[in-house]
Amino acid sequence: MRKIMTAIAVSALVLGGGVATAKQTTAEKGEAKLEKMLEGRSPGTPVSCISAMRSNNLEVIDETAVVYDGGNTIYVARPSDRRQLRRGDILIIERTSGSQLCTNDVVRTVDQSSGFMTGVVFLDKFVPYTKTES
Repeated sequence: MRKIMTAIAVSALVLGGGVATAKQTTAEKGEAKLEKMLEGRSPGTPVSCISAMRSNNLEVIDETAVVYDGGNTIYVARPSDRRQLRRGDILIIERTSGSQLCTNDVVRTVDQSSGFMTGVVFLDKFVPYTKTES
């Protein structure tokens, strides 16, 4: 009986450990989503400003990056603190350069449900990703 109980306890530890390591963090899920978006594209030289005419092409990937889909080119800007990009937040961008989105623009986050400001996001340079020739 003791051998059976020991075997059950060892099995529970092994199975329990497997479940814990299989769970992805929010940042890991975000990285996986970004990787899928950038599939078949190669990075270019980072830039400080992009021409972001349509704000509906701007997407926040939870705890990962701000992505602007410019058609042939996708621009990715990572925040200095990835925890500032949260799913329930809305980005409020105070542009300093008209229709351009720049790394020195003030980007505030506001909670979608309460409307209260939750923080400020500082973006690194925008990395352009273009489709690679096949």
